Amino acid sequence: MASYGFVLPSNVGYQIEVRVDVMDGHFVPNITMGPPVLSCVHKGVPGIFMDCHMMVAEPEKWVDDVAKAGGGLYCFHYEATNNPLALVKQIHEAGMKAGIAISPDTPSSVITDEVGNAVDMILVMTVHPGKGGQKFIEGCVVKVSELRARFPDVNIEVDGGVGPKTVDVCAEAGSNVIVAGTAVFGAGDSEEVIQQLKASVDRAQARFASKASS
Repeated sequence: MASYGFVLPSNVGYQIEVRVDVMDGHFVPNITMGPPVLSCVHKGVPGIFMDCHMMVAEPEKWVDDVAKAGGGLYCFHYEATNNPLALVKQIHEAGMKAGIAISPDTPSSVITDEVGNAVDMILVMTVHPGKGGQKFIEGCVVKVSELRARFPDVNIEVDGGVGPKTVDVCAEAGSNVIVAGTAVFGAGDSEEVIQQLKASVDRAQARFASKASS
């Protein structure tokens, strides 16, 4: 089972944020948790917001179960569905926010204007999905810049190998949601690392806001 905390700037508006990675052994080789575990987490931590990263084949099958388990955001992979717009609609109708993820080998251009404007979050993977502790793929960061230019008001999340040494390039490219697993849980002082990540995102967002208003 794998679960990763993630860091958000204050304007996103969630209370307690936890990233949970759901893997089915098909879309990715590993198997982690499913809706029963999500339900236990939701019941055990009042006010929690669960960002559910669905590394699964046929993501349409799990929407209702994850919603019933307390999922707050359902993020599916572009590579796992043939009809992303219909899936976004299904997620919203289930009462969750919708996210779409692209893997390192997938270009940002697959996110059409219609899809990008329909989702609540776009996730750019900076490692290959399915295993923690991988090395950050810096070549993926350009996709963050491309997507931020096209979708200035959509949350853009980065996941994979992000820590104090790599967060700045992600934040400066336009990511306002940073997923951190190994960097936080493997640190001697997790709270200090979290504050570093938040500070980097907040600085970059302040610069974006200043440019937009000038």
